[in-house]
Amino acid sequence: MHKVELKEVGLDIGLAFSKHFYKTDYLHYGYWPDGLTVEPANVFEAQVNYANYLLKNIPEGVSSILDVGCGSGKFAEIMLDAGYSVDCVSPSPNLTKHVRNRLGDRAEIFETRYEDVRTEKRYDMILCSESFQYLLVEEAIEQTKKFLNKQGYLLICDFFKRDVPGKSPISGGHRIERFLEYMDEQPFTKLTDLDITKEAAPSLDIMRDLIQEVIAPTWNIVAYYMRSNYPRFTRMFSFAFRKKIAQAHRKYLSGSTSGEQFAHFKTYRLFLYQQKGWRPLSV
Repeated sequence: MHKVELKEVGLDIGLAFSKHFYKTDYLHYGYWPDGLTVEPANVFEAQVNYANYLLKNIPEGVSSILDVGCGSGKFAEIMLDAGYSVDCVSPSPNLTKHVRNRLGDRAEIFETRYEDVRTEKRYDMILCSESFQYLLVEEAIEQTKKFLNKQGYLLICDFFKRDVPGKSPISGGHRIERFLEYMDEQPFTKLTDLDITKEAAPSLDIMRDLIQEVIAPTWNIVAYYMRSNYPRFTRMFSFAFRKKIAQAHRKYLSGSTSGEQFAHFKTYRLFLYQQKGWRPLSV
């Protein structure tokens, strides 16, 4: 039986909330330029901005793309509509249902972790849009080397951990210094390094407001009901999961998950790498 991980559940819940509250199928952060008011009504526009930003940074000459961690398949659909040949990696069975409903037979979907993909196909570009943080760096880069055509591209748009003191209330992300050092040793040339932390961070303010205005009050009402009607069970449950509950309060219900905190502990970057071409050995 497939073991369901917490991050997988979080993505499924995130999609449900996005559809209901923000009328969007995107699962990524928004791109908030100056002049776009940070409010729920503008979430969809900010996410469209993000999608357009990704499209703009796909190099000329790219035809085939492997979308690693494709979420709901929305951006894969946009790339297909733009004329690219696209395949997807979707390790979440629940999200894969959405991807199949959206894409049909327009793309091959690898229902596994990127590190476990097996295929003879080769691509002009590997895309990791907010999925790189979930990958094992060394294994993912080895896969990328195998799946890229000669001088193919790796496009990463995701957040990384800054080397700053303190504990971030926002989990996730590889350490940026370690990632950069590792990539310097790999057969890739870094073509682009764009810092979009300022434009991405307001998405956390939207999340904070949703939690404080909807999720936290609901949590408190349910907790009050359970304490009042099932005190013994509630005490047992609270004791058994006290660490997880404390972690949830710290990360989500405390109000500290904000754009300001995100920008302090994280750096959101768009990296474009090109695999170095093979040169024949001297004779």
